[in-house]
Amino acid sequence: MVYLNCAATSYQRPECVAAAVADALRTFGSSGRGAHESELAAARSIALARERVSALLGFGHPERLVFAANATEALNMVILGTVPDGGRVVATDWDHNSILRPLYRLRDERGVALGFASADRRGVLDIDALVEAIVPGTSLVCLTHASNLTGNVLARGELARVVKAAHAVGAPVLLDCAQTAGARPVCMDDLGVDLVAFTGHKALMGPQGTGGLAVAPGVDVRPVLRGGTGVLSFEEGQPARWPEHLEAGTLNGHGIAGLSAAAAWIAERGLDAIHAHDLALVRRFVTGARRAGATVYGDFPATGEGLLTPGFDHAPVVSVNLPGWDSSEVADALGHDYDIAVRAGGHCAPRMHRALGTQDAGAVRFSFGYFTTEQDVDAALDALAELAAAGGEGDDATA
Repeated sequence: MVYLNCAATSYQRPECVAAAVADALRTFGSSGRGAHESELAAARSIALARERVSALLGFGHPERLVFAANATEALNMVILGTVPDGGRVVATDWDHNSILRPLYRLRDERGVALGFASADRRGVLDIDALVEAIVPGTSLVCLTHASNLTGNVLARGELARVVKAAHAVGAPVLLDCAQTAGARPVCMDDLGVDLVAFTGHKALMGPQGTGGLAVAPGVDVRPVLRGGTGVLSFEEGQPARWPEHLEAGTLNGHGIAGLSAAAAWIAERGLDAIHAHDLALVRRFVTGARRAGATVYGDFPATGEGLLTPGFDHAPVVSVNLPGWDSSEVADALGHDYDIAVRAGGHCAPRMHRALGTQDAGAVRFSFGYFTTEQDVDAALDALAELAAAGGEGDDATA
């Protein structure tokens, strides 16, 4: 199988991840729920994981990195735990349903006003309009570091502008790093971002059921869940102490052990090296897909020779459509006839699809990871070329 669905989840992982999970299953007790060596081993492993993941995020306060089941839970923690009734949130067309649906809930149930910065047909955000939308009374600004549909990335300078505008009106900035954590430097502290949500099972290459939230000092998030923390048991409310403030219930110590091993493995190879590897694959794929006649969505500036311009940056995500084919037909053909795993459809990104004009046909997403090879990309390009030459049979084919 050629696996090109890394934006959904990692399939190939370092061997140390499975080994760490297996060892934890055999040896861990419950962190914070006893003083036996088995419980202490679990607690030490989780503390080490906080340090390792925080380092990858460029976050210098590991005690304020809280673990969750995934980025979705982390994003809900922030949105439901920071925005007051009748507040105002600024978000963007890039955002995933993990941001959009909690926001729509706040709009419908608690009278929260929503403002969205739009994207154009290349998926490029209007940063000027985004900054202008951040006015006094804004309660939260939600940003997506890289679109899970186009792979477009918010540049460092763009992020800095938004953070400055948000802080000028006292609004915290939430950055969804589901597609970037583990794939490139995030530099949370340097950027001044207040909250970073991440998932463990994508580019971080940890187990599913892991993720979390980094909360900068001075930023408060009201607990959405309340329950046992293993400490301060006689307090009636959720403890104010971090990370217990947002960690109710027994943590997924086994999964976090695997995430910790993955984070150490990534750190050894270096985020810059991983990003360079991914970017080279994106360049190769986009150039080949265009030659095969595919419509490629996203911001891909090219030279007169059709090559991507120097200095081009992108996440390892590219979405396309083929003339005469519906996106689901392409994905089915790739899977059944070529054993290539991709994802078609709406990708939980409805506003982004509307901006691109693909809300009806959807798109076929190819996404790469550390273990993706040039041979994998070439196999996908050969398959696309053959499908393009054959032509599709769908009634709803996209142009």
